[in-house]
Amino acid sequence: MKQTYSGGCQCGAVRYEVSMELGDVISCNCSRCGRLGSLLAFAPAQDFTLKFGADALTDFRFNKHVIHHLFCKTCGIESFARGTGPGGAEMVAINARCLDGVDPASLNVVQFDGRSK
Repeated sequence: MKQTYSGGCQCGAVRYEVSMELGDVISCNCSRCGRLGSLLAFAPAQDFTLKFGADALTDFRFNKHVIHHLFCKTCGIESFARGTGPGGAEMVAINARCLDGVDPASLNVVQFDGRSK
């Protein structure tokens, strides 16, 4: 069931809302996600609203340079990333650990082998 969540970085400089169904989340083992420990859920870009903090974000791209890994300049937390899904639609990858009131231990985590991709 689709629900609206609020989230953001640790220091509060970046805040957003996203409407999505928080089902399975992905734990990726690529060189970035594996180090960060992100638990990723995906939403169409039109269901994501950056409330404030665009000026507090820094963009990092690696590998194929197609995902904009956006993190807070102050606290360093990557609470979301922007990119294009396999079908060409604009997507937002939400770090479920950064959603208010969501207990990461309650989520169904699916492993993804990003290291091999």
